[in-house]
Formats: sequence, structure tokens, C-alpha cells
Amino acid sequence: MLAGLMLAVYYTGRATVSDAWRILHFRLQPAARAWLGIPEMPPSTARACIAASRRLYRGLDRITTVLDPARCDRRRRLTQAEADIHSAVWDEAAGRAAANRLQRMANDLVLAPVRLAQQRGYLRHWAGDLGVDATSIPVLANPDSDRSGTASVEITAGWHFSGGSDKGIFGYSANLLVAAHSRSGEGAAKGRRAPSYPQLCLGLSLDTPTVRTGENAVTVLKHLAELRLPTGTCAADRAYTGCSPENFQIPVRRLGYRLALDYKAADRGIQGSWQGAVLIDGSFACPHIPNALAQATHGMDDKTFRRRLDELKPVVAERLPYFLKLKQNADARGTVRLQCPAAGPSPSVNCPRRERLRPARPTASGPPQTVIQLADRRSRASHASARPTVQLPDSEWTDPPGKEALPAVCGASAISVPADAAGDLKIAKFRQDSHYLSPAWERIYKPVRSHNEGLNGRLKGAYMDIGNPTHRRAPGQVAQTILIAIMVTIGNLDILETWLYERSGSRLADADFESIPAAPDHDRAYTPEPLGMGRHPPANL
Repeated sequence: MLAGLMLAVYYTGRATVSDAWRILHFRLQPAARAWLGIPEMPPSTARACIAASRRLYRGLDRITTVLDPARCDRRRRLTQAEADIHSAVWDEAAGRAAANRLQRMANDLVLAPVRLAQQRGYLRHWAGDLGVDATSIPVLANPDSDRSGTASVEITAGWHFSGGSDKGIFGYSANLLVAAHSRSGEGAAKGRRAPSYPQLCLGLSLDTPTVRTGENAVTVLKHLAELRLPTGTCAADRAYTGCSPENFQIPVRRLGYRLALDYKAADRGIQGSWQGAVLIDGSFACPHIPNALAQATHGMDDKTFRRRLDELKPVVAERLPYFLKLKQNADARGTVRLQCPAAGPSPSVNCPRRERLRPARPTASGPPQTVIQLADRRSRASHASARPTVQLPDSEWTDPPGKEALPAVCGASAISVPADAAGDLKIAKFRQDSHYLSPAWERIYKPVRSHNEGLNGRLKGAYMDIGNPTHRRAPGQVAQTILIAIMVTIGNLDILETWLYERSGSRLADADFESIPAAPDHDRAYTPEPLGMGRHPPANL
């Protein structure tokens, strides 16, 4: 059954049982028929055609029945009360376990081309950057009806709203991971080409819109982590920034990823504080950063923000020296070490408080150097007169406080920031690893997001459109998950083969497919329930 659906998607772009039936019984060569156990001769009578098609329908019905935690009659609209009972099962422990098995099966399909690319070395130039995005998956069924009191056939579907749109799409949301790369400033300046690798979909999850958005993304990332591929920066839009940090930001950091995020209008500006350091647009800064710089992005709606973006860039550049510097990269638990911007051999600001508490040792014997080499850009930039000076309160000049009375960011050599920020949800939620709107952030966030849009365009193209519900008619979240996974798998194979042909002029061969390592057996102890008796699905599938 699954092989027939994959062939149908490959040759027609549609994941329908009717297309699978035509290909399996009328288009396969004798050798392929023998491999799949298809009769040597195609059905020759109307009765034989109906019998052959019903076998496929029953095959899909058996698969979805085993995987569905709340099997119901999908041939009619249930009353709202009946539908609520069935949909509530998806949120119970048994329902989540069944959903996880479904998710595992879908990702094993999607990751098969990824394992092929990894085994053949096609991903060796990929540094581990990826983008995560939610895209709409419309369905053919109508939504719930208040007039008749009946629920949709798709009992777990909902309304998906794309960013900035007030018009919803009834169906599901698919979380997609895409292999991406950031733009290196040094590489771009030297004219280096972007790394060459197939920009595959690295994972898929299908769920009710706005439900478990962060958790689904983390589940897919955990499946990807089993391949032991490199981890880089994970770029996500505002839908993921708004997730509860224990559901997205914290587990993503603990998987080894850095975060590049965007913010809603209400979340920009000062977002919190940690051991005296102020969190400004996701980055920790000196507690005495000028307020005009700290609140440069605060209070503007999205329309005004986009219009004034060019005006903000000089202000963003002015506050960069005040941000804390990375002293130690994240450890296995996602904890990083940051230090005062006035500390270290290359300070970015002048701080009288820091000089009083930790006087700098002379780097050379003899009197201090008074001559500046104006022709040397590095000498000019490293001189104290080229750095901004932190403005301390007037009282500190007459009555300087002791080290113990100062915040840790000023008195200690460095501060530790754990992934969960010790329960400070705002810090854990909004902190990211690149300074928001800075050139470094733009080189990371914008290319990765464009790769997300490129993957969506590829999977929702004219030939194979996962956004067209007529290409996957079978109703129910289980059936839709399987069909979308098959379509994305074929899309991955197409991306991989196109990349290989453009690069070397060759196509995927039998040796490539034979090199795919088997997916691990994750749930050996699970035994499905006995199948109930049911009618075959309607003929328009």
C-alpha cells in the first residue's frame, strides 16, 4: 500500500489510493510486480477491478486504524458532542503515545533520503544550521457547523493563520525542518561560494494549528539528533518565540543548537534582567546602557517598525559595544558564560567601575603609549578614546560601593546563564545568540528563513502540492500525516536527485538506495490492538 502511494506521488504528484491502484495494476513491469506481490496480469473485468481497488482501500484502512488513537466513522459528520469525545482522546496519555508512534513512522519515512545523503557524504559541507517553520495543510472537509450542531469530519483540524493574516485556513499545521546555512560575512567579502549540499526537509510533524507548536518541533529535532549530524543555529519565527520556553527554547538549547529569533511588537526592547545584566532584544547588556539605546525598538507596531528599519540600524550599531561578551560556549546542558563588555584584553567600552574593581595590568614595561597610529585601523579601533564610556550614577563617584554591593555582572569575572535561566521564563524565552537586527543576526536569520520559504515553495509547487487537499483525499489526522509524509519523502528524493544531477551530472543509482541504513526499531514492545471490522473508505479517495 505505502509503496503504491509513493509511486503515485512520484509519477503523478498525488497521494490518492486510486492513482496507486492504477500504477500498481496497470503500469508496473513484471519484475516490479513480482517484488510487490502484485498479480502478473492486471484485472480484466469490472468485478476484478473493484476487488483489486478495495484491497488497497482496506490496506490503508488497516494502517490508519492501528495508528489512530480515537478511531471514528469518517464517512459522516458526527455530532459536536461525539466529536469532542473522540478528539479529547488525542490529549490523553494513551492518545499522545499513539500520536508519538505516528510521528515516528512519518519521520522515519521523511528521514530515509536524509540517511541516504548522510551515508553517501552529500551532507559533509552542511554545518548544522536549520530553519523550523509551520505551514498550512488545508483539508477537503468543511469546518464545524453551528447551524446543524455537527462537527467536521476532520475532528482534530483547526484554523491555521499565517503571519500577519486575519484569514484562517481550515486544516492542519505542518512543522517542517530544512537544512540551511547562514551567510558568512568573511566568506561573502572574499567572494566565496555558499556551501554545496542538498537543502532537504529534515523532519515533519502534523498537528492541530497552534497546538503543541514548540513540542512538535522539539520532537522532530530529537529524531534528527539520532543521526548524529552537526548542530548549528536554529532559526524560528515569532510563532516559536511565543512558545513556552520549556516546550521549545530550553530543549532546543540542550540539544546543542543556538537560537536566532524574531519578536512581536510587545516583546521588543528591555525584556528582563539576570544578575544585573539587562536583556535587550534577546542579548544581555551592561546595566548602565543609555536608555535611548536600550528602548530603541520598543513601542513601535510592526508596520512602523518595518518602515523605520533603516533608521534603526545606526542606533542598533551604537548599542553593540554595551552587550556582554561570550566567554565560554554552551556546555552539554546549554549553559553559557558571559562577561562584562569592559573586561578582557579587547574591551568594547570604558567603565570606571570596572577599572576601579579590576585594574588592568600593563601589557608592556615602561610608560604608557601616547602615540596613536592613525593610519592603522586596528590601532584606532582598539584605543580607549574610540570606545564609548559607561556613565555611572553621580553618587558612585563620591561614595563608591564595594564589590559585594554591586551586581554579579560588574563584580564577578563572568556570569553563567543556564538554558532554563533558573526558572526565569522571560530570560529563557527571549534570549538568543546573535544581537537582534545586527549585521551578524541578518546574515544568520534572513538566509535561513529564505530556505524555509524555498522548501515550502518546492513542496507546494505546481507538480506536487502538499497544500492541495485534492492530492491527498483520505480524511483524518492519521491518514493526512501518512500522506503528507510520503509526499515530503518523494520531495526530498527529488531535491536530492536534482542537486546530484546539477553537481555531477549523475542520478541516484541502486547503490545509493542500498546504502540507506535501516531505521532503528524504537518501539519493539508495542503490540497493536486487534483490528475491528470496518467498511472500506469511499471511492473518491
